[in-house]
Amino acid sequence: MSGVRFTEDQSTNLATLYGRALDARAEHPVLGDPTAEDAVRRIDYDFGKFKIGPAEAFGIASRGKVFDRVVREFIAAHEECTVLHLGAGMDSRVYRLDPPPTVRWYDVDFPDVIDLRGQVYPGRANTTMIPASVTDTAWLEQVPADRPTLVVAEGLTMYLDPGAGRALFRSVVERFPSGEVFTDAYSKLGIRLQKTNSVVRRAKATLRWGIDPEELEEVGLTLVSVQYADGFVPEEDWRYLPTLQRVFYRGSLRIPVLRKMGKLLRYRF
Repeated sequence: MSGVRFTEDQSTNLATLYGRALDARAEHPVLGDPTAEDAVRRIDYDFGKFKIGPAEAFGIASRGKVFDRVVREFIAAHEECTVLHLGAGMDSRVYRLDPPPTVRWYDVDFPDVIDLRGQVYPGRANTTMIPASVTDTAWLEQVPADRPTLVVAEGLTMYLDPGAGRALFRSVVERFPSGEVFTDAYSKLGIRLQKTNSVVRRAKATLRWGIDPEELEEVGLTLVSVQYADGFVPEEDWRYLPTLQRVFYRGSLRIPVLRKMGKLLRYRF
């Protein structure tokens, strides 16, 4: 499958796919996503250029696990709901979670990414792939606005233009009757120090938007919770983090400016 090409920013979704595949091969997988491993085998791409090691694969998988839990919680609380998976990339979340047929699921990403998804992943009932830039909000008209809606955006906001990102979330609030938004974000310092992120650096991508948690309340979202770096690793999985990285990670959590460089934001509307 060599006919699909990506921009440098878009290629990071292949890096995270590879991280989940490496986790699936680990002795003690955190996410345990065999669909990701199968996808990597089917895509003709030099994944080795990302140089993702065990610690980075662990970080990618553990963040995905946290997002999966939030999606499960929302679906459990709203039997008939809509899930908008923004910047879906090559994430096989809908296959991991296998939501019931009462859930409408939408994977949204650039046309070239959706094209690759269509080549790699099988079709699924009640799951729709929308080929569009998430910030070109005309795509929202394709989604019925009659159910509680969860917007999940993993590894997306930091790549958006700040104005376009705020407009996207404002459009969601105006479109749907109620719901939640769950996303990860960088601080403004994290954006300035983006070249310290090895995956971003190797992909030659550019981070643009550092979010203060309260700023999205200006578009109609109500902040429910903020989890900083310590929330990215499920408690039961700490023991699987390589020893050196575990020591470094715990040490960085004691430094407020580092602990707050990345965060998980949960809002309702």
